[in-house]
Amino acid sequence: MFGIKKDGKLLLDNTGILQRTPKKQTLPKTALFLTLLIMTSPVQAETVVNGRPSVVLEGKIARLIVDIGGGSIVDFQLSAQGINPLVFDNIVFDPEENFFRPMAHFLCLDRWGAPSKAEKQNGMFFHGEASRVEWKILKRPTLKGKLIKASMSASLPLAGLEVKRLVQLSDTSATFTISETVINRNKLGRIYNMVQHPTIGPPFLDETTLVDSNARKGFMQPQSDPQPQPTSLPTPEEPAVYWPHAVKKKEPVNLRQLTSDADPNVVSFIFEENLGWVTASNASQGLLIGYLWKTSEYPWLNIWRHVEKGKPFARGLEFGTTGLHAPFSILVEKGRIFDRPLYVHLDTGQSVVRSYRAFLFEIPNDYQGVGRLTYTDGNLIIHERGRGADRDLSMAIRDLFP
Repeated sequence: MFGIKKDGKLLLDNTGILQRTPKKQTLPKTALFLTLLIMTSPVQAETVVNGRPSVVLEGKIARLIVDIGGGSIVDFQLSAQGINPLVFDNIVFDPEENFFRPMAHFLCLDRWGAPSKAEKQNGMFFHGEASRVEWKILKRPTLKGKLIKASMSASLPLAGLEVKRLVQLSDTSATFTISETVINRNKLGRIYNMVQHPTIGPPFLDETTLVDSNARKGFMQPQSDPQPQPTSLPTPEEPAVYWPHAVKKKEPVNLRQLTSDADPNVVSFIFEENLGWVTASNASQGLLIGYLWKTSEYPWLNIWRHVEKGKPFARGLEFGTTGLHAPFSILVEKGRIFDRPLYVHLDTGQSVVRSYRAFLFEIPNDYQGVGRLTYTDGNLIIHERGRGADRDLSMAIRDLFP
């Protein structure tokens, strides 16, 4: 392990936490409430958190909570810090209303966006059923070596799909991986989409929060809710933009920060590298969260921005198999954008596995955001924008997607 040297040079240990004398901190009320409800053992069974059945994985460095009423990842935080960046409809709510619902980081399956009018009449949900059904625990959290492992599954009756999820939280660093297997239980093959929908919110999200990515070419969604207007086809991808920029009324918009204006609301991007990543950092809160995945599995990054009462309220860092927010009829008509597919096909009885990694780092109060991310010799390295190697954040990871 490495700490801050006597000359003040900043170094980190392989947990991603600054080695310094901790300041006296007061836990947020939500974190304090969770602390009262959750034991400190790394192996937890189903636990009631904020009145909801959940699966809790507790490592030496970080804690991860998965909600059973929709499968959402509702909490990922450094145990010593108590700040949960994943906040969306998982703090204040009526527990008896919409018990099965999307929160924080949820899975969009079998679609991203709205169903058709006919599908909606038959009961299909916006963003699909995965976050609207109960998830069943297959294996309760168990410490195996340096990983805390748990598995769960959900059946989607309208879509005819089943999804099985393996969760692995490191016991010694602030990172977890998720591998999800989608199985087509229909008697016929079908097209579908699968999009991860991590959402950051206050207090982690404010006007100073910086979002960075290695995304490249992109476009503004013609109309994200409920679907693009017919006049937007056949070229919704025009005009094209390049990360981190978008356009509003021919004026440039920098997507790294969100202040009082959320227009454009959704902007979608593709990648030119084999690994895609997105991070969000808040220097005043001393925290960075990031996601990493194979672009062969998730070729799109979709940035959603939402403001309430003139303040940042939510930012979706959504990576998945599609970049067009529309029903399947429009996706089939369009086919591809920037030579990337807008949907995938799964034959009857067939299954496919997709994985991703999430991580947390403690950061200094003058952090400038992420310039690039590398994985070298078993080390995940976060390179700060415009700064030298002495500011790198590093975490030892044997296998990116075990």
